[in-house]
Order: sequence, then structure tokens, then C-alpha cells
Amino acid sequence: MFGLSELAILLLVVIAVLAAKKLPELARSAGRSARILKAEAGAAQEEEQPAGERTAPRVIRGETVTPAAPDAGQPRPRA
Repeated sequence: MFGLSELAILLLVVIAVLAAKKLPELARSAGRSARILKAEAGAAQEEEQPAGERTAPRVIRGETVTPAAPDAGQPRPRA
């Protein structure tokens, strides 16, 4: 009836239709994960090199996340 490739395509279409709102967020997350994985793989290779062949450490910029302000209607917790 259906082959494996047809079922895979059908599954991708169903996922795309049902998860259309979340796809951009998922793609961003996958990109960040790929960058982190690439950086960690590079760091692991650098650790394997002898000390004389190592280069200067690389700076990898991260992102700063500020906490959300508490709602005005919510009481503040006591310290």
C-alpha cells in the first residue's frame, strides 16, 4: 500500500500542519543546539592536541535573558 518514504512524507506534512505555530521556535532551538554541539566538538578536539600546538582560547558570545517583572496585581513575596 504505502512505502516507507511515502509514510515519512505524510508524517512530516501532518507534523507541519499540527505544529505550525511552534515550528519557528523549534527551528531556532535546533540552530542553537547545533551551534553548541559544534563548539563543544571543537573544544574536545582542541583538548586532544598537545599543549604546544594549542591556540588562544576562543570567546563564544551567549545571550542575556532578563527576568520578567512581577505582575502589578500579584503580591510580592516577603524576604
